Amino acid sequence: MQLQVLNSPFTEEQVELLNRLLPTLSETQKVWLSGYLAGSQLGTAPAQLAQLPTENSKISKEVTILYGSQTGNSKSLAKKSAQSLEANGYQVTVSAMSDFKPNNLKKLQNLLIIASTHGEGDPPDNAISFHEFLYSKRAPKLEDLHFSVLALGDSSYEFFCQTGKDFDARLEELGGTRLYPRFDCDVDFDEPAAEWLEGVLASLGEAAGATQATAQTAVNPAIESVYSRTNPFKAEVLENINLNGRGSNKETHHLEISLEGSGLTFEPGDALGIYPDNDPELVDLLIKELNMNPDEKVTVKQGDVRTLRDALVSHYEISVLTKPFLQKAADLTGNAALQELLAPGKEEEVKAYIHGRDLIDLVRDYAPWNVTAQEFVSILRKIPGRLYSIASSLAANPDEVHLTIGAVRYDAHGRSRNGVCSTLVADRINPGDILNVYVQQNENFKLPQNAETPIIMIGPGTGVAPFRSFMQEREETGAEGKAWMFFGDQHYVTDFLYQVEWQKWLANGTLTKMDVAFSRDTDQKVYVQHRMLEHSQELFEWLQEGAAVYICGDEKHMAHDVHQTLIDIIEKEGNMSREQAEAYLADMQQQKRYQRDVY
Repeated sequence: MQLQVLNSPFTEEQVELLNRLLPTLSETQKVWLSGYLAGSQLGTAPAQLAQLPTENSKISKEVTILYGSQTGNSKSLAKKSAQSLEANGYQVTVSAMSDFKPNNLKKLQNLLIIASTHGEGDPPDNAISFHEFLYSKRAPKLEDLHFSVLALGDSSYEFFCQTGKDFDARLEELGGTRLYPRFDCDVDFDEPAAEWLEGVLASLGEAAGATQATAQTAVNPAIESVYSRTNPFKAEVLENINLNGRGSNKETHHLEISLEGSGLTFEPGDALGIYPDNDPELVDLLIKELNMNPDEKVTVKQGDVRTLRDALVSHYEISVLTKPFLQKAADLTGNAALQELLAPGKEEEVKAYIHGRDLIDLVRDYAPWNVTAQEFVSILRKIPGRLYSIASSLAANPDEVHLTIGAVRYDAHGRSRNGVCSTLVADRINPGDILNVYVQQNENFKLPQNAETPIIMIGPGTGVAPFRSFMQEREETGAEGKAWMFFGDQHYVTDFLYQVEWQKWLANGTLTKMDVAFSRDTDQKVYVQHRMLEHSQELFEWLQEGAAVYICGDEKHMAHDVHQTLIDIIEKEGNMSREQAEAYLADMQQQKRYQRDVY
């Protein structure tokens, strides 16, 4: 459609210029121009227009999103953020930090960081090299960089969102300018992540000369139709079997769950999330300590009103204490003793108190709680999903997912304690019952693309789970690469998880070698790392052939010890210095030949 002089306020010359310009504009350019004209209140528009960023300006239209993700949440948010940015006309590059060339950092002008924190304040595996680069002397000055950080974490850990905080502080130290303030997200991160993205879009829009209203368009991408973390699938339990023999010190449950009708898919290495209910007996005890009415109504969120008991059973976290929560409780109750515990300089006392205690302990120790039921639940956080490595192949078991879950039970501070989800499975879940589940992709723990690549799997205890998935997949697909399994537990007779299946895979060639370590069957405790050292020469030969190494299980002890053992083996068998051996393993990690699923 062309402008006509008769029905417009323009001269013939202006109309001719506009009719030549308008058909050449893209939709993005039209939106930008309308935002610019709407915001322009003065008669100096031509001069202002010359100074504003253009369509080709990197500061206004090119955005890089780097994510550091251990379980996949940061990657998922990075993709969703990219969709929203692209819907607003931005050119977006999304990359895992491990795939990004750090030297390109100085070429960027708009950078968004989405990073989780792992373990005791550590970066996730695929962010380690980028984190090290930023804190090295090789990190460049970044005066032209505009950045914003979305940090994911779990407030039950001491170093909450530490990796995101590190990136935010370091980018500023290097001269970068915050495009938008850092957001620190707890396990229920969807709403704060959406708020952060809305703020980022508004800031980018202002930099581009667009109005804030235009910048906020399409902040949230279309809701996916598949089941997800925010819309879990109600899955039926098919089997629940205790894998440990009579007399074992352990209780490990093999859970088979139906995914029929869900449309959910997964690959070996992915995890399944379960939203558990709290133990009803524990909830009843908590309500009794609070001297509250279990049938009193509370509002969980807008439009969701439940009885106090129902809310505490199925919605709120009651098993974990954190310093931020203690502070909320002190502010709510005004308890002088609790405020004294939280006084400056008492960090170690707070840490000691939190360890091994739950909400019932807090309510007992700092009574009375003269608050309403609604005030009480207002300081609680939503119960987080529990992630478990998937122990089956979808190709081998269509419409099913299998898990390997060890029941957690211990005594502390005069009371018996139970893992929320693990003892739900062990004590209260039977075939036919329903669990709320979702699939959590894990791109950092995947079989090699080349099926002929040798693999070395190290997974004691429940760490065996993903390797059962690996073996089922490789058997189903006829993969011909060599496979070596290191498994360990307490006793051969009672704790050899999936023993018959491992023997079958050894017999049919799906599994090439298997070495086991049962720590309580000998006078000296023998672990998987000892078996690795016994075969150090052959193990190094496999590494030299290009084998990929996988570790699954406890991070603090097993994974740390296995990591050091690998360096020992490389140093010895490769005739290298310690530094060279560490670099060798770091290079394997960069090539995705060294992957860990640790917790």
